[in-house]
Amino acid sequence: MNRSRSRTRTLARTDFPRLFAAVAAVACLIAVQAAHGHGIWFAQRATQLALLYGIGADDLDSVKRQSMVESIAGYDADYKPIPTKLRVAGPLLLVDSESQPTVVTAVLFNGIWSKTPEGEWIKKGRDEVPNATTAEKNYKYAVRIVGSLSAPIPPLPNQTLQIIPVGQIPQVMGQPLKVRVLFQGKPAAKARVMWDWLNDPDGKPVKTAADGTVTIKVRNQGLNVITAIFDGPSDEPAKADKMEHLATLSFVLPHAPE
Repeated sequence: MNRSRSRTRTLARTDFPRLFAAVAAVACLIAVQAAHGHGIWFAQRATQLALLYGIGADDLDSVKRQSMVESIAGYDADYKPIPTKLRVAGPLLLVDSESQPTVVTAVLFNGIWSKTPEGEWIKKGRDEVPNATTAEKNYKYAVRIVGSLSAPIPPLPNQTLQIIPVGQIPQVMGQPLKVRVLFQGKPAAKARVMWDWLNDPDGKPVKTAADGTVTIKVRNQGLNVITAIFDGPSDEPAKADKMEHLATLSFVLPHAPE
């Protein structure tokens, strides 16, 4: 019996590195598979507004992706442009503007991704992966409401896909919020909307109606990040079958006085 137990312990020690390597490989594969599905959004970091990249609780390296950011813009209460730029501060991309903006936006091009028959996502086009089951060109958009809105948010420059609140944003979590999703400035039917991108990124999306609207509930008494995904036609058919547009709308509900 003692010899048998000894052999078992020896085998366990021998197999552990292999098991660890296998688990690591699977985790790596999952990360590669999910890379095309990440988004961008704005959030406060130490009282400063930052542009973040990731999905759910995965707040990844945005500085490494700064070269992929195609535009950053700020607007005042009348939606007139305010000079705005991104500044690297350690691991963060912070937003600098000449005056306090009411709304801030950004666009990031995440490249072209192809899915192999084995289920792995590779950052190459169909022209390089001819047996791909699908190939997508990915754009990420973000709108952040920073100040009080004096007028409805209009379609904003460079925001090919955009989420717009319809009416006032409720100030208490759990209350209904109607939003409209626009694609190229027009209502987007059947866009997939997720009400809590940060805390429930795998939640079941709801689809917009013919007028691009959907009613959800305000999820958090704090930071809210609503996400919409819409598939548009490819502008490079030889490389991508479609263009996946992912947009976020972020805002903060104030907490009760201390």
